[in-house]
Amino acid sequence: MALIHGDLWAGNVLWTERDAHLVDPAAHGGHRETDLAMLTLFGLPHLDRVLAAYDEAAPLAPGWRERTALHQLHPVLVHAVLFGGSYGAQAGQLARQALRAG
Repeated sequence: MALIHGDLWAGNVLWTERDAHLVDPAAHGGHRETDLAMLTLFGLPHLDRVLAAYDEAAPLAPGWRERTALHQLHPVLVHAVLFGGSYGAQAGQLARQALRAG
């Protein structure tokens, strides 16, 4: 268990010359892979820098990339309910990926 942002997407990351700062936290206890899954879901400039910093501070468990779909499923389902559109199809795709990875 880790303290995670909870709603991490590019709009919640402010960059300086040296660092990134997180804003608008909905912080809670959760799995630390969730924040990375959110960043990969909605995209983030310099994501490779964030992943390298995570790996340097506390390496992620093997297979974390395969578990990304599982962590993305809930927020995509929420978006499907709120906004409809292609989020329903995306949720189905993520569910199939998560089942294959498990």
